Amino acid sequence: MPIKVNSDLPAVSTLEKENIFVMTDKRAATQDIRPLKIAIVNLMPTKETTETQLLRLLGNTPLQIEISLVRMENHVSKNTDEAYLEKFYIPSNELFTQKFDGMLVTGAPVEQIAFESVDYWNELCSIMDYAKENVFSTLYLCWGSFAGLYHHYGIKKYPLEKKMSGIFMNHKTTEGDPLLRGFDDTFPIPQSRHTTLKKEEILACKKLSILAESAEAGVTIVKSKDNREIFMTGHLEYDTETLAGEYFRDTDKGMDVPLPKNYFPTNNVCRAPLNYWRSTAHLFYSNWLNYYVYQQTPFELSSIEGSK
Repeated sequence: MPIKVNSDLPAVSTLEKENIFVMTDKRAATQDIRPLKIAIVNLMPTKETTETQLLRLLGNTPLQIEISLVRMENHVSKNTDEAYLEKFYIPSNELFTQKFDGMLVTGAPVEQIAFESVDYWNELCSIMDYAKENVFSTLYLCWGSFAGLYHHYGIKKYPLEKKMSGIFMNHKTTEGDPLLRGFDDTFPIPQSRHTTLKKEEILACKKLSILAESAEAGVTIVKSKDNREIFMTGHLEYDTETLAGEYFRDTDKGMDVPLPKNYFPTNNVCRAPLNYWRSTAHLFYSNWLNYYVYQQTPFELSSIEGSK
């Protein structure tokens, strides 16, 4: 899918080297189609890395996508220069003036903090409420999924005894859902989190369905029954070296963190990990864009109504 973004965005050069089609504003204007409008609420501290990871997956089908990167107005980023955010991101108040076919809400390194204690929680709640009325399908990732489930449905997060890190195999808990069309009987999802969900609480909510779970990682993919909200507890967007980078970062700080499971060959940190979740990641995002966004969203964005 050709991705329409600011041509100066650092992710563009990386994606072009990978032969992922990134379209300039000038070329986009010559195409007589309506692009899908996708907003990415990027809460990760490593903004450029996350942008590249997500755009790589969104750029893998033949339609045109117009990307809007969204930042929190009431949060000062410690890892990204303010000038960068001003140039490439729109504030939430600008987001609220538009409607979108789809939106992604990323994870954030704040999962060990109570939701209400996160300094941008109220602003994020406003974005999540806005999405129910003005975005056709919203995909919540990792901490974003915990935040969305808590805010919309009162599903709580629970602390783990130690960090869950690694690649965990999953299985479908329902057959025939388009989001998992073409998936193998078991499929890998990277996880990097300190909290978990209770399956019984999700099952008790009549508006939610569990699509996938893992014997080790618990519930991993949930959706609202109206298909307007998808919750993924893991990080299919992660690069091959991402978990290694997190592990070495933490051990260099003297932190006692577990070795990522099913990741380093023979659990030897001196051996380079192999990526065996890439095809699952591309299929997941392609299915979301095709079955939950493109084939369902109204042609006129002004026709998007609140989810039931």
